[in-house]
Amino acid sequence: MTHRFADITFTDSVKSIQEHYGSRAQNDRLQNKFGPNDQLTVRETGFIELRDTFYIASVSETGWPYVQHRGGPPGFLRVLGPNQLGYADFRGNTQLVSVGNLSKNDRCSLILMDYPNRHRLKLLGHMRVEDARSVSSEVIAQVELPDYKARIERVAFIDVVAYDWNCPQHITRRYTEAEFAHRESEVRRKIQETAK
Repeated sequence: MTHRFADITFTDSVKSIQEHYGSRAQNDRLQNKFGPNDQLTVRETGFIELRDTFYIASVSETGWPYVQHRGGPPGFLRVLGPNQLGYADFRGNTQLVSVGNLSKNDRCSLILMDYPNRHRLKLLGHMRVEDARSVSSEVIAQVELPDYKARIERVAFIDVVAYDWNCPQHITRRYTEAEFAHRESEVRRKIQETAK
């Protein structure tokens, strides 16, 4: 089975550039031997469930790309099935650029980062956004975060078409306050153990 992410993204112009820079053979192997990458496995599900942030790209009806950050507590982006993600879209700056773009072109791309461990997951999919006032309580229950005090305005569903893991080579490690505090306490514990 071919690699679905490569099937979608390796257009003729991309293949031409890969050829020019000498990476076409490597990418041909990826495309033909490392697929299908079209259904989320335990690895992707576990990774997604730990994220507290992601970036989503959409394209406007005038052809301009737009990238937006989405954040919340770890696990706010829910895996609803092997090909579906969902999340509560909370009230933000009210520009609604992504929501508007997706109403005309439902294609989206997500990047999820794990900076401390230098992992990156890229996803391609089709997204629909529903007004929270017009969906059932069962739909809200799929994505709500009872302990998170933010108003749900919309519910977003992403039908995943393909995914790919990226090389960690140029990912700089970064830590949230909680991650840093955890690492600091581990270092202090090790210092105390060696001082005994």
